[in-house]
Amino acid sequence: MAKKPDKVRRSEEEWRKALPPETFEVCRRQGTERAFSGRYWSSKEPGLYHCAACGAPLFDAAEKFDSGTGWPSFTAPVDETAVEGRVDQSHGMLRTEAVCAVCDSHLGHVFPDGPGPGGRRYCMNSAALQHERREKGGAEGE
Repeated sequence: MAKKPDKVRRSEEEWRKALPPETFEVCRRQGTERAFSGRYWSSKEPGLYHCAACGAPLFDAAEKFDSGTGWPSFTAPVDETAVEGRVDQSHGMLRTEAVCAVCDSHLGHVFPDGPGPGGRRYCMNSAALQHERREKGGAEGE
């Protein structure tokens, strides 16, 4: 099991100053971008997706798939400690909110309808992610 990362803590004002408005709205105010509008929803570029707020590694592009929903979707995070799930009862629904384990930023939601052995779909907001491109087969940092 991977070691749980140290938390990044900032005040709301510090986050507001550090993040672009759309990223602040999604990550810190639990906003959602419109379907098919985010920069990564249809991306097939190899690499690693990091938290747009704190830079923590979250998802490998190899786990990305086209869910047809209009948001970037992944079958699993880079490790079990990267993303935490929380109960979300907003909008009259019961869902699992996905948050960055390092800075508690809202990333999106996790649904039990994904492909693969885990059966999960991590449906993320592009505004909550920052892509680091690398060639297929290249190790992180190469």
